[in-house]
Amino acid sequence: MRTGTMLPDPANPEAFQCIEAGNVDDLKKFTADDLRPFLSILVRSSLIQAGDLQCRPVEFRQKILVSLSDIEPVNNIVALLSVDFQTLEVDVKKELQLRQKLGNREQDSVLVQSLQHALAIDYERSDATRRLRLVLSELLLIISQMHEPRQEYYMKSSDLFDHFVYVEDVCDTISIALVELPNLLSICDVCEAMLHVQHGPWIICRLVANMPDAFTEVCLHLISNGEKCEEETEGGLVRLEALKLLCKMNPRNSLLIRSRCVELCRMPALSILLSLDADVENNLIPFLSGVLLGNDQQVRNWFSYYVRNGQKRKIESTSSLMHMRTAVWTYLKTLVNRTTKVIKASHAVQASSLLRLICALKGIAAFKFTDEEVDDLVNLVTLKAPDYGPGHRFVTLGICTLLACPSMVSLLEHEKIIIEWIRSLIREDSHTSGKGNSSYGEILLLMAIHFHSNQLNAISDLVCTTLGMKIPIRINTMTRIKQIFTQEIFTEQVITQHAVRVPVTTNLKSSIAGFLPVHCVYQLIKSRACMKHRVPIKEWVYRQILASEQPIHPVMPALMEVYVQSILTTTTGFGGITPKTADINNEPFTDEEILKVFQSINSENLAAPLLVLYYVLLYEDYRLINLKTLILSGKKFKSYSGKIFSQIPVKFLLQEAQKGQHKCGGLFPPLLKLLTTHFPQLCLVNEWLGEISSANLECRDPLVVLGSKHYFDSDEPTKEEINQAFEICPNFSAKLVGILEACKRLPPHVLWSHANEIVFNIKVVLGPTVPRKVHDLYKDVWFLLNNVYPRHLWEMTTNALLDETTYLIADDLILDPVQILRCDPRVFRCAPILSILLHMLSASMSASKYFYNKHLLENHPHAVTPGCIAPEIERDELKTALIALQESAIIQILLECCLIQKNEKSTMENDLCRQEVQQLICIFLHQLFMADVHSAKLIHFQSYPMELLPVTVRGIPSLHICLDFIPELLAQPELEKQCFAIVMMSHLAVQCSLPKSYGIAKHAIATMLSMASGIVSPERAEFFSAAIPSLCRVSVAFPPLVDDIIALLFQVAKISNAQNSIERNRMSQVVRNKKLFFISQETFMKIVQQLVLNRKVCY
Repeated sequence: MRTGTMLPDPANPEAFQCIEAGNVDDLKKFTADDLRPFLSILVRSSLIQAGDLQCRPVEFRQKILVSLSDIEPVNNIVALLSVDFQTLEVDVKKELQLRQKLGNREQDSVLVQSLQHALAIDYERSDATRRLRLVLSELLLIISQMHEPRQEYYMKSSDLFDHFVYVEDVCDTISIALVELPNLLSICDVCEAMLHVQHGPWIICRLVANMPDAFTEVCLHLISNGEKCEEETEGGLVRLEALKLLCKMNPRNSLLIRSRCVELCRMPALSILLSLDADVENNLIPFLSGVLLGNDQQVRNWFSYYVRNGQKRKIESTSSLMHMRTAVWTYLKTLVNRTTKVIKASHAVQASSLLRLICALKGIAAFKFTDEEVDDLVNLVTLKAPDYGPGHRFVTLGICTLLACPSMVSLLEHEKIIIEWIRSLIREDSHTSGKGNSSYGEILLLMAIHFHSNQLNAISDLVCTTLGMKIPIRINTMTRIKQIFTQEIFTEQVITQHAVRVPVTTNLKSSIAGFLPVHCVYQLIKSRACMKHRVPIKEWVYRQILASEQPIHPVMPALMEVYVQSILTTTTGFGGITPKTADINNEPFTDEEILKVFQSINSENLAAPLLVLYYVLLYEDYRLINLKTLILSGKKFKSYSGKIFSQIPVKFLLQEAQKGQHKCGGLFPPLLKLLTTHFPQLCLVNEWLGEISSANLECRDPLVVLGSKHYFDSDEPTKEEINQAFEICPNFSAKLVGILEACKRLPPHVLWSHANEIVFNIKVVLGPTVPRKVHDLYKDVWFLLNNVYPRHLWEMTTNALLDETTYLIADDLILDPVQILRCDPRVFRCAPILSILLHMLSASMSASKYFYNKHLLENHPHAVTPGCIAPEIERDELKTALIALQESAIIQILLECCLIQKNEKSTMENDLCRQEVQQLICIFLHQLFMADVHSAKLIHFQSYPMELLPVTVRGIPSLHICLDFIPELLAQPELEKQCFAIVMMSHLAVQCSLPKSYGIAKHAIATMLSMASGIVSPERAEFFSAAIPSLCRVSVAFPPLVDDIIALLFQVAKISNAQNSIERNRMSQVVRNKKLFFISQETFMKIVQQLVLNRKVCY
């Protein structure tokens, strides 16, 4: 037994590692003192029976015995292992039951019946069995008292545990008891109880040393029962000491224990002390950064609570927070070279990480700096950094640290150093700007712009974004820094003039991080500083657009928006803008500058074309929205004509933006919104849902590819080959098929170079001997061309289908879409070419509506002398009437095309072609009627040939809306319209057998019954001869109406016979009446036949 006043170290870490791994061969290199903590496990392993040794050889025990031969306490442990543990287990159970009873006394014990002397004296005089019972009795008493509710931590006084002379023997005894009585004693409960006795941490470490497999379990148990801030209480300090000793004994698991502390948000001091045991740069700094800058808000709050409470207490030199502070600032001093005041290139990254950590400690954990620490921080921030990426990052973080830690400018000495440092940064910035990466000059300019605009919240967001953390920055703490930026370093005029002289960022794309010149220009335009100081910014913005690449930088769309607003919005009302400068606006891009971007388009980089397209659309949108205000202001603003847009491949750019939305910087959604508003003809629903893309049209059959190359040498056919193929197409179409297949595989912008040859030969395709394969291929190629310059394509296609004497431009088609239908009549019997015509027609109609709305808006009555233009309501009515007239004319022409022409032969081929044409036209009309219900009403009030009613009712699903206005149509004075309404009603009754249809059919029969005797004889015969046959369909659709129908037929037959008796001298009338009688009789026979012979009809 050792003598002295201090206990030895609980266990040797190397010996513990050897015991844990079961490496017996290495035990001989340890001394007796090193093996003393592990005697319990070693002695038991050497004396255990071979059957319990898990098939280990005899040499295993012999090696252990050799290692323990010189250690005297082995005999005491051997005696403990000789105790009758079966009897002892029974008594321990009784002891546990006794301790669980209410009102039990400390003197009551089953294990120790009578205690004649003091506990320590009795322990010394007893044998092994008695000693084991004494220790277990004391241990169970402490465990039972531990579970009692208490307000504060308590320390149990015990003769056995308080005196260091007994501690080692007590540890051996408890270790043997834990192994021999595993069902009654838990090592976690025993270790928790040892926290309430003197030398408890030391005892816990000895117990775990003899049960190495329980190391992780004990540590996790102690951490889970720990406190959020363990240094505040005495019990927390004891627990902290126990875990420190355990981690010292097994340092390999220190990081695991630290991670559990963070996971459970317990014992932050322990996590700090474990981090301090290793390298500060590779352990403490990453750990603190991970805790404070991680994604777990609960962990951040836990650690912030620890720092705040640690600063409230009187800081002692032994506290973990003080150790952390000392370690961090000692590491900071190693990075500062006070002689050269230059940070090494190898230290730039480490210094950047340290600055972020310091800002996180200050902003998130409310860390308070001492004067010496502030001085060291100023020295670190103002070091000269190397001129490359990590150096720029370090300077940028240093600028943000200045705002995150405003105490850096609290002293005049520090303020002078920082001002001189910022001025040196401005001087050096010219060497780093415009090199494709961000420099620190941009963030300085951006902060100065925000300070001048008094946008302090924006500065706070800027700092948080740069640092990568959300920290509170109080506005009142930025007062002095604002004065430094706005009065001593930057003035607003200097900022504006300097910003436009900064080179644009070459190859600007979203992968370039940090703050760039474009951020500064964006803020200057947004704050109207350029207009205030009359600094032209158009050239800089245009050069930056040309220097952009994909993926587009996210600030570029925002730059386009503020630039357009600065062109079209008056600046009166903004701070610092006088009435003299209120009328100054930025200049818009000229037509030449816009078209220059689209002269040579590189499909690999569409950043500049997309941005310019977005600018033009946004400009027109903003101009039209604020047109009334602009007109009243008396200013003249540029308007981009339709010719500009016709030379821009809008559709191609939109499709490319849709395919690569991840490369457009969020530009596609607003671009699509603007196009649907100002170019509805490019955003047709059927085109977007069933769009024929080049990927779908690509020919994947290698035989077809080889066959197409048989007629020309290269992958791309020449213009001469295309023209020759069209010339011989009526007699030999194989060559044209191969060329059209090859054209389908070309990219749309390459295919456009052959647009003239393909479009101007469209009449050749309409020939009677041209096969259907050519029609389909031609349609596919045409829709590919439609993806590039659709406006110009529609113009060429319309002129190719018209007479040679007529030439129309795109504006003519928009003014009057009916012009498109003046094409070659053969188009209306060729379904693929008709689909092209209908697409142009639908697009032109959409463009026409937008054109007239825009025309009314631009020619507002306020723009001219009052009284020269009709009131606005009347203008809208005239516009609506004109559009309705155009639509009705188009619909009537298309319906006439569905009829059989006079010179058309009735063959199977012609019938199939006509049916396909009727289907396309019905789909087109269905879309028109769904978009505008009034068009359907107008067309049916105008009426059309009744032989088309079966086609329209079956082919146009939306025609059921006509049920709403059939009663109104029956009330018209013209008999032709009434007859049309009845026939249409009969077809709708069969197609839509609804309760609503039943009521309308009944109303129509009642109307016909009243008309039988209300109209004159000639008109009656003509009307009922056309209307009565439709009653057969009504009787099939609604059998309950058969009685009314038969009554009507009898009434009409009676009237016609009576009329014959009166007008027997007028032969023409007699013939008409007889015809009506026979029609009535025939209709009656059909109805009876249907009801009697057709059992499917339920009457």
